[in-house]
Amino acid sequence: MPKFMTIGYGDEEGYERTAPKIRDAAHEHEKTLVRGGAIIGAVSAPVQVRNPDGKGIQTDHTAFMSSPLPIAGFALIEAADIAEAIKMVSESPCAVAHGIPEIWPLMSS
Repeated sequence: MPKFMTIGYGDEEGYERTAPKIRDAAHEHEKTLVRGGAIIGAVSAPVQVRNPDGKGIQTDHTAFMSSPLPIAGFALIEAADIAEAIKMVSESPCAVAHGIPEIWPLMSS
């Protein structure tokens, strides 16, 4: 079955202004996805890693990407196709709490 990486953008303000009943339903949906094998998690501060020409590791404790909303979390899901992935993600806490989840189809290696 195809795999999809999701990246959720959102903030506490959007989460808090969402009705608790809607948030609770979204969290229950998320638990269902996890029971089905999805890997879901929140994120904290990133670290950029470089090793140009294999000559030494360089790190930078900042995000490379920029967005109006911070990255809030990620998921690795399986779905029959992009339409099913969209349906699955549309009920996530990020999607219902004024955030924006992106879906990235993973290419098989």
